[in-house]
Amino acid sequence: MPMIRKIMAHARQTLAAACIGMITAATLTGGPALAEPLRILTSMPPPLTDAFIASFRQRYPTAEVLVLNKNTNSGVDEIVRGNPRGFDIFWASSPEAFVLVGEHQGFAATGCPALPPEGHATFALSSIGWTRRKDSTLFMPGDWDDLLMPAYRGRIGMALPSRSGTSHMTVERLLQVRGWQRGWAYFMSLSENLSTLTSRSFGVLDGVKSDRFDIGLTIDFLAVTEPDLAFRYGRPVMIFPAQIGLLAAGGAPDLACDFIRFVLSDDGQRLLLTPSVGRIPVSAALRAQAGDAVPELMRHAIKLSWQPYNADLAKQRYWSVNAIFDLFISDHLPRRRELWARLRALEATPEAPDMAAETARIERLLTTLPVSEAEAIGHDLNELPGRITDFTVLTDQQKALHDRWTKASHDLLDQADAALSRLEATP
Repeated sequence: MPMIRKIMAHARQTLAAACIGMITAATLTGGPALAEPLRILTSMPPPLTDAFIASFRQRYPTAEVLVLNKNTNSGVDEIVRGNPRGFDIFWASSPEAFVLVGEHQGFAATGCPALPPEGHATFALSSIGWTRRKDSTLFMPGDWDDLLMPAYRGRIGMALPSRSGTSHMTVERLLQVRGWQRGWAYFMSLSENLSTLTSRSFGVLDGVKSDRFDIGLTIDFLAVTEPDLAFRYGRPVMIFPAQIGLLAAGGAPDLACDFIRFVLSDDGQRLLLTPSVGRIPVSAALRAQAGDAVPELMRHAIKLSWQPYNADLAKQRYWSVNAIFDLFISDHLPRRRELWARLRALEATPEAPDMAAETARIERLLTTLPVSEAEAIGHDLNELPGRITDFTVLTDQQKALHDRWTKASHDLLDQADAALSRLEATP
């Protein structure tokens, strides 16, 4: 099944590329007077992109706009490998994605007065938390630690960080707020309550709406535009600047600049506040006018700037964080859940007090990451963001760490398994 899913995903990506190619060819063969179409690469949801494109076309009726929606990591991967399909605009919510693209000279540094010299700018503000159905009777978690409560066993969904920029930000947010080891211990503990790991952020919303799981970790704008879902920010709130940038090697730089200028204009910023889009403008003046349309927690967080998100730090360990999550959590999620269940069963027995020291040791085995923060950071290690699949060509350094971390993950789980078996066999 994993191989079938990979083949199907590759087929969908190839089909999307073919469609863009056919549309572009049809546009170009219509006659020499036709302008080059504007090509946008984005992870933004269709309600946002559709609203902006419709409004832009009212201003530029002859403009041809083509959009390819890809998850952030795949989009960054395409751009840093040379932008071979000539996209003009990159539009996403993950700030570290823009640091990565910028480091590879992926943005046009000049030629668009609407943008600063780095070639990209913040257009909206967001933050993360969790969602559930409004008609659910399950207690809505009040904070991040509530998600570890027994009531949520098997009832939480999140996207794979290696496939979702939003999920990668979620992991980074906990690592930056709690610290490297405590942050990873949190996600190791959360694995006990995870129902599934979806391949895209949209899959989290779909899973909650269809009752496949009850709680979904997500970003505000994806949930607040869904009429059947309730959303709660994870506190303390960390602000994420969503951005838009002008790519180098695009085919329609002037039209791209016009589009970006519109997104950053007052009219474009007001469009963010429409209920179907549900975004928070970067414009302070429009936020002040918006009143309660901007959630109170976000207003306070923007004003206090409690702990800014360090996108540069996230970039320095981008590949490592994704690889660690895959190798220590997602690749072993069923086994981790089983080990946690066995541990909880032992803790519920009358003999539990006599086993306290040993069960505490097992919990440490299940929540320990044998990788230091220093080992995970490095330009050579994290130069390219590509996620790990059966088709990924790793650098020598990446392969060495990948093999070492794979073995370490297996060893820890084997030790926990053996310790549990000894306790279970104790008369």
